[in-house]
Amino acid sequence: MLCLTLTGSTLEENRNLVERNRQWISLAELRMDYLCADEQKIASSFPSTVEIPVILTLRRVSDGGKCNLPEKQRLQLLYETAKGDFSYVDIEDDVKKSDLKFKDPLFEQKVDFEASMKQRGMRIIRSYHNFECVPADIYGKISKLAAKGDIPKVAVTPKSMIDIISLFRIQEELKEVKEKIVIGMGDFGICTRILYKKCGSMLSFCSDTKAAPGHLSAQVMSELYRADTLNDKTHIFGIIGNPVLHTASPMIHNPGFEAIHYNAVYVPFLVDSVRAFFKLADMLQIHGFSVTVPYKRDVQPYLGRITREVKQIGACNTIVRIQNMWKGTNTDYYGFMAPLSSEIATGKIHSALVIGAGGASRAVIWALHNHGIKVTVINRTIEHAKALAGETMSTYDTLENCNRYSGAVDLVVQTTNVGMAPHLGENPVPDFVFSGKEIAYELIYQPKETSFFKRAKEAGCRVISGGEMLIEQGKLQFEAFTGYHYPHWIEPEI
Repeated sequence: MLCLTLTGSTLEENRNLVERNRQWISLAELRMDYLCADEQKIASSFPSTVEIPVILTLRRVSDGGKCNLPEKQRLQLLYETAKGDFSYVDIEDDVKKSDLKFKDPLFEQKVDFEASMKQRGMRIIRSYHNFECVPADIYGKISKLAAKGDIPKVAVTPKSMIDIISLFRIQEELKEVKEKIVIGMGDFGICTRILYKKCGSMLSFCSDTKAAPGHLSAQVMSELYRADTLNDKTHIFGIIGNPVLHTASPMIHNPGFEAIHYNAVYVPFLVDSVRAFFKLADMLQIHGFSVTVPYKRDVQPYLGRITREVKQIGACNTIVRIQNMWKGTNTDYYGFMAPLSSEIATGKIHSALVIGAGGASRAVIWALHNHGIKVTVINRTIEHAKALAGETMSTYDTLENCNRYSGAVDLVVQTTNVGMAPHLGENPVPDFVFSGKEIAYELIYQPKETSFFKRAKEAGCRVISGGEMLIEQGKLQFEAFTGYHYPHWIEPEI
């Protein structure tokens, strides 16, 4: 189930949120702490105005919410509102039973909140929040909450791959707890939100407003990742890196899987330890994954086989599981060359200037070198340019001398991150003058038009964006992952 967290300040706004997301969700969570005071008074009527089950939540500031009422007053408000037709009510784990007995005007004696809710068929969710870490006793906490007969919910903050492994182990460690909610918050936790069933969780939360750290929208969760339809037979693929959440690769692979009716999902994994990720990959039986910075070299000791391109370039961007071992390939090499295929075939490119000496430039230079193109590497740090040039049989220079190559090369390739956030609007070679005859190729795909890209375009150059390379190398990865060609009838939207 996908649960939409409602953060509108009015009930009408929340009804509109439900209507807008209805096709993707199974239930909703009414966050009363986001409602204005007048709307809180009539919030009990909300469930009868929507067609799906509703969780009632009044979250304290200390638990990531907005309610700063005195605790007794908060619980009294929660009790009064819960008289509406809610399916679930969320009560924090540290709220004692004695705190849940209230004087009700309709009765002469105190009323037991929990007992009255259960009597009416309402389920109680007992929630634990930790915005600092994944506690060492996470399994014990879940068991303790479940022992009360309620649905245990843990929303914790993983800070490493080891923490992620702990969350995915919950399904196996606590099989006896049939109904539970497990949430990994923040950037590390996004993979647990998408693969929530692999954590043994009965649902995953989503929102239009990122109500909690790591929330994705209902549409992205349902249409891009199909999180609510994944099952035990779903093949898991992904991409590892740090950072990685900016990646557009899921928008290539997931639509491709769906188009050929292949039961698979492609998920971003923020990784701090390659070794720990390979343990997770074995645990989840991940079938293959893409590799981005800074791990294209670090993964190689864990591979049973590597291709000629990986040996030559010294970088691996694609890994697949074959015959109980991992095989590493490099699709950047061929993905980079694909948009240049006609010029290469007709011999129009004889010389190239490659800007940057980082990991991305390595595959570019080898691909050009192997097609007989003379390459000059320019970089801010001359030592890095010299080292890479020595490894790839190229010449080198500094960025300050970029103007020397104006009008003297057939191809200019921009491989640095200058032009991306936080360097938006910047140009790595502001002194380079395009003649209009060069091909300008930039590996950046977000934003779609950088300062470098615009200047080349305005000069009349043929321009190639990083999006073209990303799609081409992604299609090759798709074939390595699935054994099928990428469906020609769809065009990835990146």
